[in-house]
Amino acid sequence: MRTLANNLNNFIDKTVTVEGWVNSRRDHGGLIFIDLRDYTGIIQLVITPENSENFKLAETLRDEFVIKATGKVCKRAKDLINPNIETGEIELVVSELKLLNKSEPLPVNTHDDGEKSSEELRLKYRYLDLRRPSMQKILARRSDYYRFIRNYMYDHDFTEVTTPILANSSPEGARDFLVPSRLHPGKFYALPQAPQQFKQLLMVGGVNRYFQIAPCFRDEDPRADRLYGDFYQLDLEMSFVDDGEIVRQEIEPLYIKLATEFSNKKLVLKSEPAKQFVSTNSKIPRIPYSFAMETYGVDKPDLRYSMELIELTEVFKNTDFKVFKAPCVKAICVKGGASLTRREIDEFTEKAKKEGAGGLAYILYAEGEAKSPILKFMSEAEIKNVQKLTGAKDGDAVFFGADERSKVNKVLGQLRIAFADHFGLKNPNEVAYTWVIDFPFYEWDDKNKKVEFGHNPFSMPKGGLEALENAKTDKEKLAVVADQYDMVMNGLEVCSGAVRNYNPEIMYKAFNALGFNNEYVESRFGGMLNAFKFGAPPHAGCAPGLDRIFMVLEGIENIRDIVAFPKNGNGVDLMMNSPSTVDPIQLEESHLAIVDDEE
Repeated sequence: MRTLANNLNNFIDKTVTVEGWVNSRRDHGGLIFIDLRDYTGIIQLVITPENSENFKLAETLRDEFVIKATGKVCKRAKDLINPNIETGEIELVVSELKLLNKSEPLPVNTHDDGEKSSEELRLKYRYLDLRRPSMQKILARRSDYYRFIRNYMYDHDFTEVTTPILANSSPEGARDFLVPSRLHPGKFYALPQAPQQFKQLLMVGGVNRYFQIAPCFRDEDPRADRLYGDFYQLDLEMSFVDDGEIVRQEIEPLYIKLATEFSNKKLVLKSEPAKQFVSTNSKIPRIPYSFAMETYGVDKPDLRYSMELIELTEVFKNTDFKVFKAPCVKAICVKGGASLTRREIDEFTEKAKKEGAGGLAYILYAEGEAKSPILKFMSEAEIKNVQKLTGAKDGDAVFFGADERSKVNKVLGQLRIAFADHFGLKNPNEVAYTWVIDFPFYEWDDKNKKVEFGHNPFSMPKGGLEALENAKTDKEKLAVVADQYDMVMNGLEVCSGAVRNYNPEIMYKAFNALGFNNEYVESRFGGMLNAFKFGAPPHAGCAPGLDRIFMVLEGIENIRDIVAFPKNGNGVDLMMNSPSTVDPIQLEESHLAIVDDEE
């Protein structure tokens, strides 16, 4: 009977067959012990000299040889029990041993103990790195994760539909991966950044609730929480929905279940939500985008800790302190911050400067008094009000930002994150969710000095056509709010969604406001626009990023460690040697030519 290592406790005194890799081999003279590893765990094999053929073969085995063993499952003597493995109370006394394949000396460590191989080597020999028990566990957990999500979607009457991989180029905010067409010279497919247009067309097609675990492709720079090239998202859409809150109410129980049931994390909730939080019956707060930027300095705040940005502009309205004579003055109170050394404060100052600040003013509260080089420039009333408004106590520190409002928010927002890292405020066993809602429909592009779409043109502006018609100036356009929302998880954006713009007239107007004519809109989105002319229902949806959520749930810092075959930090697949050059015949068939960059 063939069985798996971790099932053997159920087969004591029975004869079974196991297959796997040699995890280790120990020769004790009269006996040879081999730890055989399969994907479930390890079982100790005992080879005795009575069977000379088995014993002779066992003497030649090395780590990672593939073997097959048949024998009787026996209990170990009490003094030989290994409490570190699930099969530690039993062993397999081998009656037949067979070598299935040999292995050359390994270039990477396939064990979780010992020195960990470098990431470059692990990625080059990923098929070996996957043998590590921790990687096997991650792959199994990810499979359970997908099953958990699918079951939720099926239970909520969503229909799983797959959409095309070869699609048209679509402005999702990143670069496309282009695929040349052999049959249509000079034309290109694009790998979809998201199934956005297809899922909206499914709503037009009468699908009531759609979902898929969708592969998405974006040519963005990789980083620790973002894979290069391809990633997966839970793509979903709902018909006859004209309010984003309906989508949020539908999907957020899944987030809560993933945190508390799938991963046994503690759900962190604000006991007394700020008055600016939108009131609902839900456990997860709704924070308007403008409030998030003013209070946390980012549109993806980590709510596992406080340290909000405190408004002090009025306190310094008539100040004599030149540094604080600015359109906006804010501060953050760092609990325990008075313990920071001069060197550490200098490091935080450098970080503030990299974000655009001229420096970093601060006050330390220690031994019952305030200490700072800036106190001599401040009045007694200003000093008193700063401590009162920030709630600073003995042992705390207050750090200031003074400049244009957007810059102050940006600088203090990044410092808030840095201080949380420094003081260990990000508990990996906690999950704090928040919905950030009411994003700007348009935003200012500093580089090109003009108004652009905030996220994408497919969102519905709150107020519909009237809101767009009333937005004549750049300032008025920037005030238009979209019924758009992001889910934030421990300071990471893990989902984006919106009520969709399903009305052709509103779609035209949204582009017209940026100087694009109707012909341009039709050339880019003709398929979807034409569909909307045939009775498109209101619809809305969102797309949780599955890789990033799983990374947080598993407490893994590098997103490449949760994927079977990731690319490295430069977007290169070291194992398959891609990207690579292709045969000239392939280029010719695709009507392409390689042009060398000019010197």
